[in-house]
Amino acid sequence: MTGQPVPVIIDCDTGVDDALALLFAVRHPGLDLRAVTCVAGNTDVDGVVRNTLTVLERAGAPAVPVARGAERPLIEPARRAPVHGADGMGDLGLPAPARGPADVDAVTLLRREILACPRPVTLIPTAPLTNIALLLRTHPEVTRNIERIVFMGGAVTTGNATPVAEFNVWHDPEAAAVLLTAGVPITMYGLDVFRRVVVPGAEVRRLRASDEPGTRLAGELLACRPARQGGEPGAEDAGGLGDAGAVCAVADPAGLTTRLLPVEVCLAPGPARGQTVVDLRPGPGEAEFHDDGSERALVHVALDVDVDRYVRLYLETVERP
Repeated sequence: MTGQPVPVIIDCDTGVDDALALLFAVRHPGLDLRAVTCVAGNTDVDGVVRNTLTVLERAGAPAVPVARGAERPLIEPARRAPVHGADGMGDLGLPAPARGPADVDAVTLLRREILACPRPVTLIPTAPLTNIALLLRTHPEVTRNIERIVFMGGAVTTGNATPVAEFNVWHDPEAAAVLLTAGVPITMYGLDVFRRVVVPGAEVRRLRASDEPGTRLAGELLACRPARQGGEPGAEDAGGLGDAGAVCAVADPAGLTTRLLPVEVCLAPGPARGQTVVDLRPGPGEAEFHDDGSERALVHVALDVDVDRYVRLYLETVERP
């Protein structure tokens, strides 16, 4: 990446892999992390705020403003992801942060930082999209200074929260549907690429042995995200980058293969609720011929990723002092 750093704002539910994403964003020279907003998801929103401040402190980040956001989805009750441990951070026992959050709520901070930025901002939501939906509905004028939104969420094929729905979209499907109508370019970094970017066990062990606090934290977090790869050497210690891959895609978009495709979120009750329905057909079908009246957003959907490229990029970045 050349030229001026890209101004970015991360909306997260920190979360082990959100923490990996924050570490990368703080340390990549091509990214200018302007703010972080927090939403309930992997754990309750107060836990998310605490975890976010802890990670920024451990990473040696400057005074990045952090704001507390939505406690629950727009309609659904709050539902956390137990895979991240009781504290949302793999139960690593990290000390409480000395930093405190901003004295404004997440939507207020998002509006302020987006409109105040001298260059259009890239939003990177790695969490349920409640804060972003509230922002877009309350302050639609922000879209004039949003370059693009790169969100971790959705799936073309298999889900994780349900057989067809990915957790972030399933947690608040209505918010995801609002996001897709934002009127700015959107990239969907979904489970199809999310699961593939895995740091080998030898590299995880090396990071964990570092004397530098942020680098060591990256290794500890990766060790909480086992990604078994059959019988490959060191597979038992390998760790998936998860959400951090979406931030890698902003820093180095050439590592991601996308197609502009129609996408809609299933909002109906039942087993398909929260599914991102991605239209891979080469042309219209009978429903379009009969003009069913539905309008689907066009989204840059990630279909392939250069795994080695993003692993190298991540390691080089988090080991930067």
